Amino acid sequence: MDKRLIGILQVLLSLGIMVVIVLYHGNIATFAEYGYLGVFLISLLSSATLFLPAPGWAAVLAMSTVLNPYLLGIVTGIGSGVGESTGYLAGGGIKELVANKKKHYKKFENFIKKYDIMAISILAFLPNPLFDIAGLAAGAVKIPYWKYIVGCSFGRVLRYILLAYLGWFTISLLS
Repeated sequence: MDKRLIGILQVLLSLGIMVVIVLYHGNIATFAEYGYLGVFLISLLSSATLFLPAPGWAAVLAMSTVLNPYLLGIVTGIGSGVGESTGYLAGGGIKELVANKKKHYKKFENFIKKYDIMAISILAFLPNPLFDIAGLAAGAVKIPYWKYIVGCSFGRVLRYILLAYLGWFTISLLS
């Protein structure tokens, strides 16, 4: 199969996943009633969108008083890390479709390629809208998928443990 066609299919699959999530975003919150499995699914689906904010962190804050904040952070972090696969998948497709990249994006790609798992972990930990670009770059430079998922999940687990404890602490003070 032609690399360009495979690239197009990767991008279309990623976009298809995003469209389904955006269309059904109102139903995502209903997963919270399923406890840890529910917040895993909320986190996974919220992170699967590219450049469209989906408030998965709100579920972490809301559930931090009824679930163990530490386990909640681990479960949502892993869900979020796996959900970010759409960016990685799209990045693999974009690599085949875009011949000349902008200078700044190329620097970003080089940074991801050089520091792979560490760069992905740090960027996944920091709450920033640029992480989707990191996923695209990781897919484009063909960082091994397992490294991407481990780095992304590690950064997200740390972020969501802190967020869950912040939610638990804040809500405890207000009660």
